[in-house]
Amino acid sequence: MNWYAMQVKSRHEFVTNSELARKDIETFVPAVRRQRQWKDRKKWVEFPLFPGYVFVHLQPAAEEFLSAVRTRGAVRLLSAEPGCPTPVAPEEIASLKIMMDSGQDFDIYPHLKEGSPVRVRRGPLAGAQGVLRTKDGQHLFGVNIELLGRSVAVKICAEDLEAA
Repeated sequence: MNWYAMQVKSRHEFVTNSELARKDIETFVPAVRRQRQWKDRKKWVEFPLFPGYVFVHLQPAAEEFLSAVRTRGAVRLLSAEPGCPTPVAPEEIASLKIMMDSGQDFDIYPHLKEGSPVRVRRGPLAGAQGVLRTKDGQHLFGVNIELLGRSVAVKICAEDLEAA
């Protein structure tokens, strides 16, 4: 089984996720809680980390792909070559899950191409692999999701990192 990135209709990430769960298809929708202000109140709201995308765990078979894409809100499975969905590297998904479970604050970056590959050796992100960055004099640990062309980064102490 492989992880695939599925493009979904605008603001349908959680709807499509629920529909896929009813079909017993394993999904992963990384989300963040942000406080939103309206004129009369403040409220905590869940936002997808990658708007317009849901990760699905499928067998690489046409029937599985078809079943997933025929879900309410689904648009297509991302592919590098037409007609053949491209799997997302399992270590990217594993590192993203570790990052989400850590409870750390993180930022989304367009795509971090350059930089050294690193692995976190201790702390709440231990075992995650990614790229070392710096911003405003602080070290950032980034996880790239190559297929989406996006990255997620968290502030980290450089001493907790080692070369991957």
